[in-house]
Amino acid sequence: MSTDPFVRHRGLLFTVAYEMLGSAADAEDVLQESWIRWAGVDHSGVRDPRAYLVRIVTRQALNHLRTVSRRREDYVGEWLPEPLLTSPDVADDVELAENLSMAMLTVLETLGPTERAVFVLREVFDLPYDEIAEAVGKTPAAVRQIGHRARDHVAARRPRVRVDPTEQEQVVERFIAAFNTGDLQSLMDVLAPDVVAVADGGGQVRGAARRPIVGAKKLAAYLAGGLAKLEVRAVATRAWVNGEPGVLIEVDGQVAAAVSLTIEHGKITRTYSVANPQKLAWLDTEALLAR
Repeated sequence: MSTDPFVRHRGLLFTVAYEMLGSAADAEDVLQESWIRWAGVDHSGVRDPRAYLVRIVTRQALNHLRTVSRRREDYVGEWLPEPLLTSPDVADDVELAENLSMAMLTVLETLGPTERAVFVLREVFDLPYDEIAEAVGKTPAAVRQIGHRARDHVAARRPRVRVDPTEQEQVVERFIAAFNTGDLQSLMDVLAPDVVAVADGGGQVRGAARRPIVGAKKLAAYLAGGLAKLEVRAVATRAWVNGEPGVLIEVDGQVAAAVSLTIEHGKITRTYSVANPQKLAWLDTEALLAR
């Protein structure tokens, strides 16, 4: 018996929804809603199940995005996407890994819902314009124009330096060693002087900075002060987070934060730390992603 197309393409559908929403929980909600709609369709009349399913998921994600964008306006502190634990294999697909990165997802947050959908479907999944037009309810000509605008917007904000994976892993290891030994000088050495640290505690984590911290000295002092207040030791370990080498911070055996690092010329230029407990649920198992 052949597998249902929804089950067969689930990894792709989850990836589409996650790229559009930046939230694994919201992506799962979208998949549940999409499954219900798919179950009510006469499958014998569907010529291309993959394209049909992507269209359903895109429409549901767009509806969801318009709702959550209003919810995020009331969010306490900085809002960051939900981190995903990914397999090292995801990094082999360089384009997918780059678009899954925390840095890119935060850039996508600055796009409007339709712009984001068009960008994701075209640039990440390479869908034809006519298919995208059906998914977002626009003409192919309008979709081309929206796509061009979105590409320019993203290009002006995305990290400009593509880092060698080996160099990236080395920098992450240096950060972890400095964190675990409490060696402030080693920490300073791996941070760019103008590093920007963004933290998302969702107003639920005491000590989580609600505004970005700028500068290596300030960040090192902030980390040292926060660690000194802990009653138990925090331990940093390496993990694959959103397709890149990242860091998990554990306190008393529990994951307290997931950290993604942007690296340029051997230095950390930006850190994204997600500590909101509601956003850490997806770090116990590898997400199944596909293009």
